[in-house]
Amino acid sequence: MSLKPQVLPYFQSIKSLPVEFKLVDSPGAYSLGEIEGANTSRTEMIPDHVLENGELAGSEIGEKIARNDDESPYSSVDMTLVEEEAFASDGTSNSAAAPLRSLIPFRNESKWNDTTYYVAKKKLQAWFQLPNEKWELATILSTSGRESVISLSGEKVLKVNSDSLTPANPDILDGVDDLLQLSYLNEPAVLYNLQYRYGRDMIYTKAGPVLVAINPFKKVPLYGSDYIEAYRSKSNDSPHVYAITDTAIREMIRDEVNQSIVISGESGAGKTETAKIAMQYLAALGGGSGIEYEILKTNPILESFGNAKTLRNDNSSRFGKLIEIHFSGTGKISGAKIQTFLLEKSRVVQCTEGERSYHSFYQLCAGAPPALREKLNLKSAYEYKYLSQSNCYSISGVDDAEEFRTVVEALDVVHVSKEDQERVFAMLAAVLWLGNVSFTPIDNENHVEPVADEGLVNVAKLMECDIADLKLALSTRHMKVRNDNIVQKLTLSQAIDTRDALAKSMYSCLFDWLVEQINKSLAVGKQRTGRSISILDIYGFESFEKNSFEQFCINYANERLQQHFNRHLFKLEQEEYIQDGIDWAKVDFEDNQDCLNLFEKKPLGLLSLLDEESTFPNGTDLSFANKLKQHLNPNSCFKGERENAFTVGHYAGEVMYDTTGFLEKNRDLLHLDSIQLLSSCACHLPKSFASNLCTQSEKPVVGALHKSGGADFQKLSVVSKFKGQLFQLMQRLENTTPHFIRCIKPNNFQSPGLYEQGLVLQQLRCCGVLEVVRISRSGFPTRITHQKFARRYGFLLLDSMASQDPLGVSVSILHQFSIPPEMYQVGYTKLFFRTGQIGVLEDTRNRTLRGILHVQSWFKGYQARREFREMRRVVTNLQSFVMGERTRKNFSSLLRQHRAAVIIQKQFKGRTGKKYYKDIYDASILLQSGIRGWLVRRCSGNIGLLQFDAKKSHEPEEVLVKSSFLAELQRRVLKAESALRVKDEENDILHQRLQQYENRWSEYEGKMKSMEEVWQKQMRSLQSSLSIAKKSLALDESARNSDASVNDDRDSSWDTGSNFRSRDSNGVRSMNTGLSVISKLAEEFDQRCQVFGDDAKFLVEVKSGQVDATLDPDRELRRLKQIFEGWKKDYGERLRETKLILNKLGNDEGSGDKMKKKWWGRLNSSKIN
Repeated sequence: MSLKPQVLPYFQSIKSLPVEFKLVDSPGAYSLGEIEGANTSRTEMIPDHVLENGELAGSEIGEKIARNDDESPYSSVDMTLVEEEAFASDGTSNSAAAPLRSLIPFRNESKWNDTTYYVAKKKLQAWFQLPNEKWELATILSTSGRESVISLSGEKVLKVNSDSLTPANPDILDGVDDLLQLSYLNEPAVLYNLQYRYGRDMIYTKAGPVLVAINPFKKVPLYGSDYIEAYRSKSNDSPHVYAITDTAIREMIRDEVNQSIVISGESGAGKTETAKIAMQYLAALGGGSGIEYEILKTNPILESFGNAKTLRNDNSSRFGKLIEIHFSGTGKISGAKIQTFLLEKSRVVQCTEGERSYHSFYQLCAGAPPALREKLNLKSAYEYKYLSQSNCYSISGVDDAEEFRTVVEALDVVHVSKEDQERVFAMLAAVLWLGNVSFTPIDNENHVEPVADEGLVNVAKLMECDIADLKLALSTRHMKVRNDNIVQKLTLSQAIDTRDALAKSMYSCLFDWLVEQINKSLAVGKQRTGRSISILDIYGFESFEKNSFEQFCINYANERLQQHFNRHLFKLEQEEYIQDGIDWAKVDFEDNQDCLNLFEKKPLGLLSLLDEESTFPNGTDLSFANKLKQHLNPNSCFKGERENAFTVGHYAGEVMYDTTGFLEKNRDLLHLDSIQLLSSCACHLPKSFASNLCTQSEKPVVGALHKSGGADFQKLSVVSKFKGQLFQLMQRLENTTPHFIRCIKPNNFQSPGLYEQGLVLQQLRCCGVLEVVRISRSGFPTRITHQKFARRYGFLLLDSMASQDPLGVSVSILHQFSIPPEMYQVGYTKLFFRTGQIGVLEDTRNRTLRGILHVQSWFKGYQARREFREMRRVVTNLQSFVMGERTRKNFSSLLRQHRAAVIIQKQFKGRTGKKYYKDIYDASILLQSGIRGWLVRRCSGNIGLLQFDAKKSHEPEEVLVKSSFLAELQRRVLKAESALRVKDEENDILHQRLQQYENRWSEYEGKMKSMEEVWQKQMRSLQSSLSIAKKSLALDESARNSDASVNDDRDSSWDTGSNFRSRDSNGVRSMNTGLSVISKLAEEFDQRCQVFGDDAKFLVEVKSGQVDATLDPDRELRRLKQIFEGWKKDYGERLRETKLILNKLGNDEGSGDKMKKKWWGRLNSSKIN
């Protein structure tokens, strides 16, 4: 941040000047506001009578000034100014400025005299100009009369005239960021301040409303997102391109007026980079739609095809461009349009030693990929004649191959298709190969034809035209004389001119086509609101040892831009002061209207005479120069030179032009044969070039063009076309609020840190920066209408002024805020403020608005919270009623459903329980009836025997036998019932476990490991059931075996016994069969468990990625589940069948026991008998 000095108190007390003082070198009296607003006057104040010792004549004033110890040229005492007394100009000039005036002969003497006498008297520092025209800071040791003794650096002491000293500013003002803040505003002070800042990488300095940018020739840390955010939020107010661009955006939104940023300066001053920086800031603030990225990507394309290396600049723009960026209603970029001016076509075919042609040629040769290189048959840059003229093929620190890739990427961004890109590169290669086309004589009259070599063949291939047509277009010319068509053969010079004209026209049309494609890309689908910011990047003033037609046009454009600069900052400002009737002393400035009249006056202006001579039959460059000398010699801005030269006095100095080639370049002829050749090409690009060239044709060619074999039609002359474009540009700029950036080149060697005072001073004079500062300091740069001022700041008044007119409101505001009268002027329609005054009101307005918004935010927040609480209470009550009603309805519905479910469950369970009870009851009755019948039948024989023995008086034994037998029967009945209960419990357990297994299968289907555990549990339960069944069968078998062993001891002769044994043996065989079936079921269960477990484990490993397999694990899992369900169902059915078989075997066993008991009873009764 630069240091901003405060206005000292003794400056604020100045209300007038002494009557005895007069303003030297001043055209008239100055008002007090002008002098105090500048902090110190630019004029030199000297008393009427100065004694030899430097004392003031007049004791009273002398004592007052002598008592003032401040280092100021003004007294702090109150003085009175007699307005009626006119101040006469002294007429003395600053002799120290004489050497610098030689740089600009056509300028008037600069008016930068200050309080030299005071400086000498107080022994302060001052500037002294050395013989080499450099300024050096000197210390004044003593003063005697008009002579002073000064000390320079290196302890060198000189005695000089006091008039040759220029006051220097105090050290506290070193490096101020605005030249308006300098106490002494003179050339050396401005140069030193710029050098001071430049040495500390502070390359931007304000000069009133103009931003001065010095090219650092290196990267400086002043850019990036952090700086953009700082300038956007106004946290950084130091001079910068970002600050100018931010001001343009804010004024566009606030005033709804289009803005323009005019960037000017010499070649190499950094205009192109400054324009890119401004575009980056606009893209950062107005981005969001994506179009800003496309706008930024146009820079590599335009630089590649429109910039070249010159002796002064490695990236010199050889064309002018105006980028008009449109904004939407929300301040976002919605589109853009690019307009170009005066591309330097001659550079395509001609380069000076040490310079390069356009970057695009070298980038194509260095960066084209192999496929494209082979297709275009590209060679190295030094193998093309157009590029080898200057012996310069590269730029230090620049990679042309990488730049080519950047250009291709940019073409993709702006929606140029790959096919069109290849055609563009083909046209570039065709232009290069055209330069390699050579000619050979065909007769003794020096008529030539193209050699059918590699160059001619490649041109025809790349343009997609017939090689015979190309040869004819380059070696012959068709003319129409009366009614006859004549074919004229060309000489060597004519053929070369035709070839070069075709190459220049092709490149120029290609450049225009690219700009057109860019504009289409930036404008498609964009809704414009009429608000725009235009950035003008145009070539600066040029003066070389030999200046040709290009410098003539460029300097004319700069004259017109300087006129716009003058109109905005000087003419219009002073005219507005006079029209509004404010107290203002007119300030002289350098007006270039005479030079513009020299160019534009009709019919005897430079442009008119050039167009006239271009159409004359015998017009030559020499005749054009003689005509200029004949008609324009009386003009003060024109001076004729020897032979073909003439000199024009521009605002920036004299420039001598050589008219050689003026007429040819102004005509810029492309003969009809070449246009027809372009239209006959199969490629659409040359066809579009021919179409554009035909539309530019305006009038038939006469005279010299026919004589030299001219075309049937001629385009509008170059200067006429350029003049029309320039007037359109000026008209567009006049309708905008301009912001000026003056770029300065510190040295001609492009070396960082090197600061040449003479070069910088010349550019400052050329740009008019010093006049801008002078007028801004003495004028009122800020102005606003009474209506707008009252509307913008009226609410700041403490009392209501609703009934007053805008002028009364404005004056009341000024009085309320105690703005000093000398800091503003009240005009008929506007208020005029000095620098910085409107900022005070704006800060107060912003603070007041922030306070109002703060209070409003609190009040609105309170209202919103109160309304929210009330609404929340109402909504809560409503929700509670609605939710309560809904909940009651849902509860009653659920209650009915619950009661219905309970009733259904009760009925279902009751019926199920009844059926189950009935089945058990019927089975129990059937079992009891069977058992009891069997017991009765078995015991019937014993009862009869007991009855018979009773008759024999054996009654006690009968009772014994019956009692034991009944106990045995009871025991067996209980055992059978317990076995039945155990079987039922086991059956229930099996059903429960089966149900659990099925539930777990559906629940853990995705987890096969858990399924294996369920299977293991089921296996153990089945095994336990089978073991219990086996044990039960084994007990029954052992009992039968014991009974069988007892029965074997009986007599085998009884029939009943033999029958029983046979049935018993059948029972044993049946039981063995049942055991084998059970063993097979158990073995099958184990095998199936093992198989299913392995399959499930394998699928789990496949799904987790542990095993590679091509099968689908989810589908195989579903299939395994289906197999398992089928096997389970089949296995359950077989298990039930086995149980039925076992039950049947148990019944058979019971019948066998009955038979055995019957047989045993019969045997006992037979034995008894």
